[in-house]
Amino acid sequence: MRVFTPDEIASSSANKYLGVLVAAKYARVLNEFPRDRSATREKKLTTRAMEELAQGDVDYKITARKRGE
Repeated sequence: MRVFTPDEIASSSANKYLGVLVAAKYARVLNEFPRDRSATREKKLTTRAMEELAQGDVDYKITARKRGE
């Protein structure tokens, strides 16, 4: 399992905390897609999401949160 440093994550996002949140949401999106079940050594979705975020392959947009209605 690869270990990602905070600097790697922060380099492709505003800060390390936002990077982890973006990667977690992206892993949930990846989980919705069908996967090849025959692949035994497939990477975990969270690892794949962190790798793609660190490489700069994930685009995201921050939206303002709506206050209580």
